[in-house]
Amino acid sequence: MAHKRKKVAVIGAGFVGATTAHWAAQKELGDVVLLDINEGTAIGKSMDLAQSGPIEMFDTKIKGTSNYADIKDADVVIITAGMPRKPGMSRDELVGINAKIVKDVCAGIKQHAPNSVVIVVCNPMDVMAVYAKQQLGFPRERVIGMGGSLDSARFRAFIAEELNVSVKDVTGVVLGNHGDAMMPVVRTAAVGSVPLVDLLPMEKINAIVARTKSAGAEIGGHLKTGSAFFAPSRGAIEMAESILKDQKRIIPCAVELNGEFGVKDNLMVGVMCKLGGAGMEGIIDFKMNADEKAEFDKSVEAVRALVALLKMVQ
Repeated sequence: MAHKRKKVAVIGAGFVGATTAHWAAQKELGDVVLLDINEGTAIGKSMDLAQSGPIEMFDTKIKGTSNYADIKDADVVIITAGMPRKPGMSRDELVGINAKIVKDVCAGIKQHAPNSVVIVVCNPMDVMAVYAKQQLGFPRERVIGMGGSLDSARFRAFIAEELNVSVKDVTGVVLGNHGDAMMPVVRTAAVGSVPLVDLLPMEKINAIVARTKSAGAEIGGHLKTGSAFFAPSRGAIEMAESILKDQKRIIPCAVELNGEFGVKDNLMVGVMCKLGGAGMEGIIDFKMNADEKAEFDKSVEAVRALVALLKMVQ
């Protein structure tokens, strides 16, 4: 009997989706299916990517399609489909538009890849993850929002830039929502294991925190016609790789909280999660100080407000 290779399905063949497929193929995480309602875009980009295989030396099989039957038995499904943010547009304005898209996508996943772990990337990410989980009816371990991985990477990139050190030696996490109320955790950020607070004055740290919160808008302002795609797609692949290889990595991402950090009512908020073969295999609970808890609660309220907005636009 032929050995079954791992399979990654990417829904949406726009900039984020195509780049997600690129990272997955390059890292040989499994065979890749790139699905888009515009079948020509999905097929064309898949062919182009496959033809880079002999140069980059990857043996990943890549298929472009508009047919959900092709995602059959995918191990991980990454949802990137949806309208990107345009300059001046808040993530919130996307709620109504992208909810309709996510609903259709989830119907396809439920039918053809009912055992998959689903990673939600489309904006506004936290509320789209909540909505996807409702539509799929999967357990919380198998519906995860990508936000924290990206935001943490931005936080670390800005710290490395400020101190002129390798990004490899910078640790730092961003929790909370993937939006203006996100929470870079300054207290635990470090460079070569030395606390960031010992290396930079508070006004410099505050500037890095502010830039991290507005990093997506900063990029969108320059691009004019779209939003970030290299780092968001790589964030999704960091999560997918940990799941597919059962690495048990600790990655900040949005999951449904059932009482952790005092949050209930099916909200999905960014926390530090252990990602393994079963999906989200545990939440790293740690004691927040009063300031951090207040910040985190603001994030929770931001997600709650968006979920309320979703109910109104449905």
